[in-house]
Amino acid sequence: MKEATPSRLWSAADLELLDALKKTGEALQAGAPRALLSVRLSVLSSNTTSPVRQELDLRVLARERGYRVVGVASDLHVSATKVPPWRRKELGEWLNNRVPEFDVLLFWQLDRLIRSSADLSVMIDWCDRHGKNLVSRNDPIDLGTESGRELVRLMGSVAEIEGARGSVRTASLWRYSRSQKSWLVGKPAYGFTVVAEDGRSRLAVHPEAAKALHWARRMALRGVSARRMAVCLRRAGLMSDGLTTATLLRRLRNPALLGHRVEEDKTGGGRRSRSVLDASGEPIRVAPAIFTDEEFAGLQEALDRRAKRQPPRHRGGTTQFAGVLVCADCSGNMTVQTTRNKGRVYTYLRCSRCRNGGMGAPDPESVYQRLAEEAMKALGELPVQWRRYVPATGEDQESRSRWEVADQGRSHRQVWEEGGRQAMAGDLLRAGVTCAVRRTRAPGTRAPSVELELRVPADAPARLVVRVEEFPSAP
Repeated sequence: MKEATPSRLWSAADLELLDALKKTGEALQAGAPRALLSVRLSVLSSNTTSPVRQELDLRVLARERGYRVVGVASDLHVSATKVPPWRRKELGEWLNNRVPEFDVLLFWQLDRLIRSSADLSVMIDWCDRHGKNLVSRNDPIDLGTESGRELVRLMGSVAEIEGARGSVRTASLWRYSRSQKSWLVGKPAYGFTVVAEDGRSRLAVHPEAAKALHWARRMALRGVSARRMAVCLRRAGLMSDGLTTATLLRRLRNPALLGHRVEEDKTGGGRRSRSVLDASGEPIRVAPAIFTDEEFAGLQEALDRRAKRQPPRHRGGTTQFAGVLVCADCSGNMTVQTTRNKGRVYTYLRCSRCRNGGMGAPDPESVYQRLAEEAMKALGELPVQWRRYVPATGEDQESRSRWEVADQGRSHRQVWEEGGRQAMAGDLLRAGVTCAVRRTRAPGTRAPSVELELRVPADAPARLVVRVEEFPSAP
């Protein structure tokens, strides 16, 4: 069983203790209860218990109770107030898909696991249904008795109150800092860096980032598209290889480049920033300006002009098989583009990555129809199956809990014929199926020849198995 890999935070003494604890666990009998360790931390600081110390303490607890450690779910930089256990990356994988592999969930302290009484109630009910226990290193928690269960609920309410107090303190700090001309907290906008001066923090212009921004501005004034600008900046090494067109546009439209303090603008429906104004209605300046007011205004006009020349997009900007239809050349998602010429409307499938969208595939409807036919041939006759959890029934530790897969008595063809393309698209995405669209020029015609290649992973039937939702869906 793969466990957490020691990182640079582990000292030699920590690693020596870790090795000794692992050897003790390996010596346990095969029927020993299996323990999953949950390690969580929002922010690592001198006042928090490090993930290394949490894991070692939990391994010591497992040794004391005779548990065999079968895994470590480490979720760092995750808020227990905002993210419940079942939606965390590592712990969520265990709770949703690896339930039969452990019997008890160990955590360092209740607030390391959960900070909401509602979430705690969900976890207790889940443990009841699956025959699991919750054990804390530093709290007297035991779901095996009614008094222990009530104590857990009481402690959960206290943890929720403490979490709420922390949120109030954080919100208060942000409200105060946004009205100040000095830089107190937060991550600076692209183009700036935080420096220390006389024991206080201030913002300074990052030279390389400013160079990249000025270069982008000059290209924008020449009418270069944002997509092309991003390519040039990546190739020149002025911005990271992961730079996207959307990220570049957000950076170029951010009034922070004028030295303003900014906040998220939630009125436009997109990810934009706006200047924070003081009591007199003037922008609060917290940094030197990268662009003058005239340079920034000219940049916005150039970006607006370029945006107006872009053809309108299909409503929603996606295909009926979003995420399934991909470009055969670059694997980028295909989108629908609509153009109007002399009163006529034309729709094309275009690639989201290829230059100018690649050669557009006309008549998207015919592509959808061909994809649906190919999917029916490949997967339509597979039975619809669902997965259910079978809790403990015997003393043998390995056989007392398991997943069972049962047929629903219908095929995917029947489900797709009833639910339409939307139902099919959802199942294909879940199964990891893609359909590559290849467009080649056909002699004597402007329309390209369109070929489709349905790509079905070997484990697609297993991915199609319906998994019953054990936890509340995200709001």
